[in-house]
Amino acid sequence: MKRSNLRWATKTFILSISMSILFSMISQSLFPSLSIIPSIFIILFFIFLSTVFDMVGVAVTSMDIALLEKHASKQGYKTAIKLCQNTEKVSSFCGDVVGDICGILSGAGGVSLVVNMHIHNANVYYIVTCLVSSLIAGLTIFAKAIMKGYAVENCERVVLLTGKMVETPLLSVFKKRKIKGKAENKNKCKTKKAQKNKEGKDQKAQ
Repeated sequence: MKRSNLRWATKTFILSISMSILFSMISQSLFPSLSIIPSIFIILFFIFLSTVFDMVGVAVTSMDIALLEKHASKQGYKTAIKLCQNTEKVSSFCGDVVGDICGILSGAGGVSLVVNMHIHNANVYYIVTCLVSSLIAGLTIFAKAIMKGYAVENCERVVLLTGKMVETPLLSVFKKRKIKGKAENKNKCKTKKAQKNKEGKDQKAQ
């Protein structure tokens, strides 16, 4: 195993544990207070999020980097190239890290859903819990199976769109900083000019 791969695996291990602990604490403190409908929406959201990230991971793995050359002038191209150059890392992060965390959170949402049904019979509670867990797992696998096929057939489009979505907020932040820097420089020039004019007037007055 290459040292760089071992380093990345170690970082992924630490990141996964840290994020899992954080989101587990959040889910345990937040989800029990939610009613049935919000719990359902949370479950569906995390299934959707897990599916989208899994789709990106599959698309990057299936992508031929040479196909991106014709999109060199488009926004998202540079990021798309970087994604394809780091296939293992992107695939591991999207499929393993995000996938596992979304699994934890959707499972916590399922527990919250069952708890808020207020089932008093122990046998019924056990059956409903198993059914909800199985349904969440089934929906997740079903959604990922559909999106994996889409990602393989449309990997070029998915990778470019991902690159564009990543670049858009970064570019907006960069533009804001650039505009702010220009404004600060302009204000400095005005201040210096005003000081020079004041000094000139003082010299004339003397």
